[in-house]
Amino acid sequence: MILLTGYLTFNVLYLFVSAVAGRLGSADNAPGKAGTNHYRRIAVLIPAYKEDAVIRGSVIANLQLDYPRDRFDLIVIADSFLPETLAKLAEYPIQIMPVSFEQSTVQKSIAWALNHLPDDTYDIVLISDADNHMAPDFLTRINAAFAQGWRAVQGHRTAKNTNTSVAVFDAMNEEVNNTIFRAGQRALGLSVTLSGSGMAFEPGLMKQALNQIKTVGGYDKELEMLLALAHVPIGYLSDAIIYDEKVQNVAVFNKQRTRWVAAQVYFVKAYFRTGIAQLFKGNGNAFNALVKALLFPRMILLALLGLAFLITLLAGYQPGQLVTGTLFFLLVFSLLVSVPGVLWRKVSIRDFLVLPSLIFGMFLSLLKFKQAGKKFLHTPHAETTEPG
Repeated sequence: MILLTGYLTFNVLYLFVSAVAGRLGSADNAPGKAGTNHYRRIAVLIPAYKEDAVIRGSVIANLQLDYPRDRFDLIVIADSFLPETLAKLAEYPIQIMPVSFEQSTVQKSIAWALNHLPDDTYDIVLISDADNHMAPDFLTRINAAFAQGWRAVQGHRTAKNTNTSVAVFDAMNEEVNNTIFRAGQRALGLSVTLSGSGMAFEPGLMKQALNQIKTVGGYDKELEMLLALAHVPIGYLSDAIIYDEKVQNVAVFNKQRTRWVAAQVYFVKAYFRTGIAQLFKGNGNAFNALVKALLFPRMILLALLGLAFLITLLAGYQPGQLVTGTLFFLLVFSLLVSVPGVLWRKVSIRDFLVLPSLIFGMFLSLLKFKQAGKKFLHTPHAETTEPG
């Protein structure tokens, strides 16, 4: 019981400190026009597996940027696309790389593209999901960050849609991650957590790391660790906005979280000893990457602490009430301050009715994660019309 209480306390305090730091600290934003005397060549890689429904809309949106058109290329890595989709994409000024794998994964697509890009052509490689829409100044802000000397940065991924109750809570979850694991980490002097898209790297750095990754899902965790081992810090650009489609129903939410839990378990098994060893070598970023993977899923943590507080109240056990009540309210506070007001204004009482299903789904993901560790679980997307 002492060990469990200590583990839960560590979880809550880590989230609380990071959330407060994220609200009070500042990101690594450079002035939007900084470094515009030199527009770096940018390859925007768009790994896409059976994304026929959304890819055309994303291509159209991502061609409308304020970055010089001759200084960036959209490169769609088309895995298992319909022939008619490829024909439609060919009408746009983009590059298309059809690929096929026995077992498809995002990192395989990206690694294949990096290995087939011509050398010394691009200064920056940027990863964008098939459903992502970059803000008009996104590449300009990425360019400004590299002008400051950054070699790896994460942009601000935010919700493209809040059209269902699940999408609203998924959008909130994204912003909690932005506050705690990006803005908060930078305020504490640490590298940020990568989100899988909206992230940019030096091409050679990215290529070297991707060719080492073996995981089926959650390659961004392993990529973050490999960069930490190479002593390359990752910055956070809160003003560089990229819109991401949020999950719209419970079934897809559960599938996505199962994949995430599997990636987390794989990462801990693969890098536990490495993370501990790096602590004694003074590599705080590598050790912190391990610590983040050891944190309990927030929704389950919230449910467990709420239930424990209720039980101690009913039992009249005052020491337990003090401990569980303090932890529960610190966690609630951390989550509340991490969500911007614009999202709170979108929440209705009806939306909260879906929370039990989402929490139950998270518990199920702990039981079913082994299947995701062996086979890539694709998260389907559908074109949304709601503006970011």
